Amino acid sequence: MGGRSIRFLGAADTVTGSRHLVESDGARVLVDCGLFQGYKVLRARNRRPFPVEPASIDAVVLTHAHLDHSGYLPALVRDGFAGRILATPGTIELAGILLADSAYLMEEEARHAASRHWSKHADPRPLYTAEDVRRAMPRFEPLDFHESRRAAPGIDVRLVHAGHILGAAQARLDVDGATVHVTGDLGRADDPLMRLPEALEPTDVLVVESTYGDRVHATDDPERALGDVIRRVTRRGGVVMIPAFAVGRTEAVLLHLSRLADRGELPDVPIYLNSPMAVDAAAIYEGHPEEHRLGGDELRRMYGLARRVSTVDDSKLLNLRGGPLVIISASGMLTGGRILHHLEAYGSDPRNAIVLTGFQAGGTRGAALQAGERTLRLFGRDLPIRAEVVMIESMSAHADAAQLLAWMRTAPEPPGMTWVVHGEAHAADTLRARIRRELGWPARVPEQGQVAGIARRPEPGPGHGPAPGSAEPLDPVAAIDASI
Repeated sequence: MGGRSIRFLGAADTVTGSRHLVESDGARVLVDCGLFQGYKVLRARNRRPFPVEPASIDAVVLTHAHLDHSGYLPALVRDGFAGRILATPGTIELAGILLADSAYLMEEEARHAASRHWSKHADPRPLYTAEDVRRAMPRFEPLDFHESRRAAPGIDVRLVHAGHILGAAQARLDVDGATVHVTGDLGRADDPLMRLPEALEPTDVLVVESTYGDRVHATDDPERALGDVIRRVTRRGGVVMIPAFAVGRTEAVLLHLSRLADRGELPDVPIYLNSPMAVDAAAIYEGHPEEHRLGGDELRRMYGLARRVSTVDDSKLLNLRGGPLVIISASGMLTGGRILHHLEAYGSDPRNAIVLTGFQAGGTRGAALQAGERTLRLFGRDLPIRAEVVMIESMSAHADAAQLLAWMRTAPEPPGMTWVVHGEAHAADTLRARIRRELGWPARVPEQGQVAGIARRPEPGPGHGPAPGSAEPLDPVAAIDASI
């Protein structure tokens, strides 16, 4: 029963680039295949050869469609991966939209950089192309929630609900008799849009996200906060720019706006949804009512509230229109997309506002604004930001630290080892320490590229405290910090 291991190829020292390679006697299954985002030193990893030969991977299991979990797949297929990509039907539908848009934006950025000469490269190239996406999509194979399937010799996979966004799953892998549970991104118990993540079943190894591992969500009413800023800015004739991920966050913003409108608390100003992806996602949400909390009438009111912008020309016209108006557009952390052109047009006017509605990864423009920076590098030049910046963190679709710990407490017995991933350094280490202190579980934060054995957990002791022993011996440093 030897030869089982997990290799942390991403999201080990940062919140993005989720890639966890599970191996058993030569079989290889990759859980998630995401893009690194944020700081340049992280984004540079996307350009390096994949750490293992793509052709040597038997299958990919995708927890959900967000690009920090799925965005490297076209490059993996282009470079030799020929196996199946197992994901829920909802994730496959959303991934088709997100990956196509990702390639379009990469190609557009390369053309833009070449024509305006703001890239240091003489011939800037996209990481992958729309053709790479078209070649990757046939590799997807639907796997329904709770259905078990052989992913590779000796490795079976089953997906359970994670909340967070439509299609999102936790992945449970039976690795030659040992169980590995990878959370992906866990949703909130109090999410107004998505249903609860499923409880944690017994597992030998737990790989848990920690995006909000060092904080608890604000208790402010997001609808009230959103209504306040829109009324304030539109009274002065301004433009409210809401950067929002086209899948998940956009639906949450629209839901809050439609409920404000239903109560007569939204000013009579035009609202534009400038994201072709979000327009396409509407039908997918309507097709999977069992995964979210909204009825058909509320979905139709929600999507009917905004004027949908599809063409590039119509998007450009928004930049000439002026306020008062509201623009919802991707990307949510201001890393790319049409929102950057709206920021270029309206960001330097103090009458306007930029509303950040969720986590902003380090090194992104969104994080810079949240930290108080008021000059952003945009299209090769520095843009002064005089618009009001508002942060509504209570709209996050991630479980916070208290919710993550409450979810872990649902486990009938402790895992043999818990690996804390998908968080900035402080968030991951804070959650690790709380898991050790409050649950009594062995927990560690892996290093990028670290390989760890997968062992069966020891039989739990009485109660729900720490089991005797550990899935692997602690090194001296881990022994020192075990009580922190």
